Amino acid sequence: MRIILSILLLMFICNQVHSQIQVKGKVLEYRSDKENIPLPDANVYYLESTVGTTTDASGNFSIPFRADLKKLVISSIGFRSDTLLVNRPNLGNILLYPIVELEEIILEKRVAPLQKSLFSVQNVVTVDSREMLKAACCNLSESFETNPSVDVNISDAVLGAKQIQMLGLNSPYLMFTQENMPSIRGASQIFGLSFIPGSWIEGIQITKGAGSVLNGFESISGHINSELVKPLTDKRFFLNMYANNYERYEFNSRINHNLTDELGVGLYLHANLRNGTIDNNGDSFLDTPLSKQINFMNRWQYMDPESGWVGYANIQYLSDEKELGQTGFNKDTDRLTTNAWGSEINTSRIDISSKLGYVFPELPYQSFGFQTAYSNHSQDSYYGLNQYDIDHSSFYSNFIFNSIIGSTQHKFKTGISLTHDNYDELVNTDEYQRNDTSVGTFFEYTFDNLEGLSFVAGLRADSHNNLGNFLTPRFHLRHSLWDKASFRASFGRGKRGANIFAENQQLFASSRAININNANNGNYYDLNPEKAWNYGLSFIQKLYIWDRVMDFSIDFYRTQFTDQVIVDWENPREVSFYNLEGTSYSNSLQIDLNYEVLQDFHIRATYKYFDVETDYESGRLDKPLQPRYRFFTNLNYETLMDEHGQWRFDFTANWLGRQRLPNTSDNPLEFQLDGHSPSYVLINAQVTKVFSKKFEVYVGGENINNFTQTNPILAANDPFGTYFDSVISYAPVLESAYYIGFRYKI
Repeated sequence: MRIILSILLLMFICNQVHSQIQVKGKVLEYRSDKENIPLPDANVYYLESTVGTTTDASGNFSIPFRADLKKLVISSIGFRSDTLLVNRPNLGNILLYPIVELEEIILEKRVAPLQKSLFSVQNVVTVDSREMLKAACCNLSESFETNPSVDVNISDAVLGAKQIQMLGLNSPYLMFTQENMPSIRGASQIFGLSFIPGSWIEGIQITKGAGSVLNGFESISGHINSELVKPLTDKRFFLNMYANNYERYEFNSRINHNLTDELGVGLYLHANLRNGTIDNNGDSFLDTPLSKQINFMNRWQYMDPESGWVGYANIQYLSDEKELGQTGFNKDTDRLTTNAWGSEINTSRIDISSKLGYVFPELPYQSFGFQTAYSNHSQDSYYGLNQYDIDHSSFYSNFIFNSIIGSTQHKFKTGISLTHDNYDELVNTDEYQRNDTSVGTFFEYTFDNLEGLSFVAGLRADSHNNLGNFLTPRFHLRHSLWDKASFRASFGRGKRGANIFAENQQLFASSRAININNANNGNYYDLNPEKAWNYGLSFIQKLYIWDRVMDFSIDFYRTQFTDQVIVDWENPREVSFYNLEGTSYSNSLQIDLNYEVLQDFHIRATYKYFDVETDYESGRLDKPLQPRYRFFTNLNYETLMDEHGQWRFDFTANWLGRQRLPNTSDNPLEFQLDGHSPSYVLINAQVTKVFSKKFEVYVGGENINNFTQTNPILAANDPFGTYFDSVISYAPVLESAYYIGFRYKI
């Protein structure tokens, strides 16, 4: 008996020893003419398993030793995969070779441009730059046309701004970051998506539900982070030009230069012009605004893997001018008069940001980073006889320390952040001034067990001059149910102050009176801040059917508000803001199916169901202008690249179910709308011809089936009268748009 117990004890000890042994290595990019450089974010996983990790910024990785799994697969986009036998704890330097063309065959590994990870604890969809080439994608707001995770809507019939939604909630409840630093918020909420050129974006990470405590406390429905191209790895020169049949022209250019092997600099320029007077529906209002924008950025990157230091610095300047309203409006003579209804929105913005990181050479799992950013946003605007000006300056800093507890299976991140925002607003004759200052600290623990249960538990504590002292908990869990299947669950709390005018500027393009009801002497326009809990469940299964990969996933999320600022459009003569008294929630169900039907022919299909209800002063109602059902499909086919080039074909269809419209029953009969909008389909398509690795041409169309909203502006013939209203917008105003463009890169 003692011998048996001794053997069992010895087996237990060996198992524990093996579980603590870490297999380490460093992945490098092979360069025939230069020194090999580290390859970050490469995939490292055991063959025929879900046990894996990724390399850090210095190309290092560490993965628990598994006696039952013998081989490691190393892969990365654009490189040939390598499979290694695990026969020692330190595998040393591992070289990945770029995909090369041979005389008879091409060795390449194609990774989907839109990916859902089995390994990430959070429910993250990763979109790389190839996905954004499937549409015109001139700015960030147009980067989601082929992405079912985010819904794109038109804000109103006059401004023409594209807004996005997630989980049935508008963009103010999302957190937008650029390289994990706050970007679109406050004054830039309505137009900020158009201030980030699509050609500058290297990739986008879309996180559903409660985000990480590292990024702050404001996120409620999700987090969208955009990564910019890097000077050291980007093309030396890039040029993209675009034009469409509505006299919209775009110019995008990037020039990069490596000053040394470790230091690179980039100059990025974006310019757009829309000068076509378009009124195809004959209501005397422009179907799309006249506009011009200049956007310039100078970007620096430093990376020295040997020393462990990494740094970025950006400075960006933007000037954006928009003119909208009636076709006969003359801004020189008709500004703020009743001669003709018109509007100008002039914005200037400067952004300065930097990041500094250090990875301990002898301890690759330990690092620290410091982020800081400053922005100044100035907007002068008027809408008919309504005037709205806003100046918003913002400062942000964040210090993060990463390390482990005992082994790399137990990781933690901790740090401290400081934010300061100053708002100055003029709403007609009323002035509003506010300062928001917050100091917060956070701690996030990760238990990383890729073959079973993993979780991330985070908590941050903030002291805010207007929100008070409060805690923000966030929790994410992932469990590998079986091979290539993952189940996730999450919950988290978010808190924010609503910028009611900046976030709802379309209300000024109407004759509605603006009311702030039942003021509670709160710190945000006498209103209390918003608070909500988000809960989520998701399941993803990847499997092979007829030797081709199919992804199936289903998500369900619920957002429950405990405090909310209600935007009430139910009285057609006014818009009212007031604090929630009762219940407000959003339920979101999404089912995705991705499959390669034939060689290089992919189909992506998504079904969405939304149940969004709020207690208004007039009773509980569905959220207006929110389809209860949506169906999305994207078809993509690409030929192989050969000496004749390559063809790419993309087709996207969006079906939107009927939407509840705000109440207009108190209007005269000719200005009344039905209770619900009709359902409709939007179809986009694009064809790209790649002539070489340097040059490609694309042509495409948006809203090809030419569906537009009938009478999108109420009382358009009397814009200064009682019933003028352009905010009830459920479908496009602009008819079919066709475009052509080219890309050149060296």
